[in-house]
Amino acid sequence: MNTPCSTRLVSTAAEYAAIAQHWKAQKVALVPTMGALHEGHAALIRKARELADVVVVSIFVNPLQFGPQEDLSRYPRQLEKDMALCDSLGVDVVFHPSVEVLYPNGMDNLTRVIPPSQLTDGLCGAFRPGHFTGVATVVLKLFNLLRPELAVFGEKDAQQLAVIRQMVADLHVPVEIVPCPTVRDVDGLALSSRNAYLQSAEEKRAALLLIRILREVREAALQVSEPLPARETLDSVSQRVIADFRQQEGAAVRFEVQYLEAVDAQTFAPATVLKPGVKLLMAAYVNQVRLIDNLDI
Repeated sequence: MNTPCSTRLVSTAAEYAAIAQHWKAQKVALVPTMGALHEGHAALIRKARELADVVVVSIFVNPLQFGPQEDLSRYPRQLEKDMALCDSLGVDVVFHPSVEVLYPNGMDNLTRVIPPSQLTDGLCGAFRPGHFTGVATVVLKLFNLLRPELAVFGEKDAQQLAVIRQMVADLHVPVEIVPCPTVRDVDGLALSSRNAYLQSAEEKRAALLLIRILREVREAALQVSEPLPARETLDSVSQRVIADFRQQEGAAVRFEVQYLEAVDAQTFAPATVLKPGVKLLMAAYVNQVRLIDNLDI
């Protein structure tokens, strides 16, 4: 692709290595993405720019982390816009490989990184079997190919962040993992590439139920002197908030909770009570759009 951007676009490991050989003694930060960049990604890039001499953004829609019924073919792809954003933020290199570059021998007999089950059996992992194996495998590939000193990940994908941290620690990968707070719009909706699928004002209002439920659970937990029971509180608050929404909006928009859980923020073990140190995590469907969010108590 011909582009006026000063950000370099490369698609192979050899092209990247030819550029990287000039970065001796410079700290390299990687921001791994699947493209369709938005202000949430911009925050990750700005954090990388603060911490490193060289910033690399990878753009790769990874088929290994999509299930057979998921939206791989529909996932938004907008390389020209992504390049323009990267250029405006001072990104040095965008690494945009093909599937054949990252998986030269195919995916059927691929050596994969399998994260520990205690981090992947629940939450998103319970509904997306193999997803975090795909994530961990592609991230390790990117680390090995691009050789960053640090990598920046968003806290919105909390389970993913926990998996990557564990992988780096267990496999002695010499990359510092830097978390970046969730970026939200003015109404509180966590920014996501999948928000582009929200077509109507009603769908966008329904999407706000995730953060509304999480905030009301947190508020309830912080207003009492004794910890509240987790499951009972999560269920009662979510049912009330959803009922209020349906009374106001009717049944024009489907809102279905896939999971709403409380876990220890460090270990991701299920939490039985709500108190500081507990993380609330949620996934829900707004019509056909699957959204996730989380909040610390």
